[in-house]
Amino acid sequence: MADSQTTLVGVRAGASGFVHSRVSTVGGRTVVEIDARGSEENQSGALTPADGESMAAAARLARTQRLPVLLRLASSGADLRAGVAALHGWATAAVELSRCSGVVPVTVIAAGPNASGPALLLGLADFVVMTADAYAFVVGPRMVEHFTGMPIDHGELGGGETHSVSSGVAGFLAADEAEADEIAAELLGYLPDSNGCDPPARVCTDPVDRAVPEAYEALPAESGGTYDVRDVLAAVADHGVLLEPHAYWGTNLVTAFASFGGRPVGIVANQPQSLAGTLDITASRKGARFVAFCDAFNLPLVTFVDTSGFYPGKDLEWRGMIRYGAQMAFAYARATVPRVNVTLRKSYGGAYIVMDSKPMGNDVALAWPTAEIAVMGAKGAVEILHRSASAPERSELEEAYEERLLNPYVAAERGAIDSVIEPADTRRQICAALEMLVSKRERLPPRRHDNAPL
Repeated sequence: MADSQTTLVGVRAGASGFVHSRVSTVGGRTVVEIDARGSEENQSGALTPADGESMAAAARLARTQRLPVLLRLASSGADLRAGVAALHGWATAAVELSRCSGVVPVTVIAAGPNASGPALLLGLADFVVMTADAYAFVVGPRMVEHFTGMPIDHGELGGGETHSVSSGVAGFLAADEAEADEIAAELLGYLPDSNGCDPPARVCTDPVDRAVPEAYEALPAESGGTYDVRDVLAAVADHGVLLEPHAYWGTNLVTAFASFGGRPVGIVANQPQSLAGTLDITASRKGARFVAFCDAFNLPLVTFVDTSGFYPGKDLEWRGMIRYGAQMAFAYARATVPRVNVTLRKSYGGAYIVMDSKPMGNDVALAWPTAEIAVMGAKGAVEILHRSASAPERSELEEAYEERLLNPYVAAERGAIDSVIEPADTRRQICAALEMLVSKRERLPPRRHDNAPL
């Protein structure tokens, strides 16, 4: 929060330019704070070569001292008067921020205009908090209108709402800068200083063995009915508290930070309320990025599954559903943090695999008695296996298929599910699993780096 910020040490305090950096405390956490906002002398926030060097020096300090980065950014681009040297300046900053990736958490607060090259710095951050009146774009409205003939304003092209709903650049949308500070402080409360330490323990007076019958009560009586999975997540998490990045983007998948027994975790959950919880390109990208972040910063992953598969469509296939869907599988397959999976209801086909199934390498796989784990639903399976059957025969065959295969016990017999649990025991089981896995240490075979299906 803004009133909890205290400057501890200045960084390049005497350097020219409008960018100023310092080691400070934000919400009780020590961070390297970079203030790259336009000043009274430089209202536009045009980056000079010295400004780029100051940003780079601060990011480098954060990486070497293993401290989170909090970048406050409002820049119109490179300073035209400085020529190519200004471009080199922000490029240097981009290099140092890139080197922070996976080493220290990087959060950007965008509370003003961000245009051209510096706007790309938002894309290098782990999380971006944008205010409602901020905007960011690589090419501005004038050039867009010149090339397309379509007039567009700053907000529609790159406003906070646009980046929260359409592009996914903004993980959080704040009403103003004060709220943005509060969100950043809350986010830091779940994150470690660096990849070399565990996330900080959170105060928890919520019993780890608390029964949660309300979690099951959130599900509708009919198997195809919709519900808000966040009701289930709030029921099982400490004190019902969730911090949900990208709440308005890829709404068919929920990603959230929470804690169990005071231990911060990352949650991934299908959202039946949107697209019936199926996975599409946006949800796959959102989930993969979040899983990779949690794995980089030692946050255990708890995955809640209720999906009938990947969303079908010619447009999705042409846009690369195969490649983007593989991102989810790739992220989970390389994750080495503790991983707990809970199947609530449906888990079909390829989506079953990529939602951190046992073959993907989860450590503990739990399922409610309502879980349906299969290649596909009964109706679709009968249509393929018994095309020539009459309508009455298909009805009987569907019932037989459901009874024989659409239950968690078949998967449990094959080792794909470790335990079929009562929904009211979900919180206790998750807390016990995370406690058991607290000492998990897994190393991937050495290699230069992987080649993610971007």
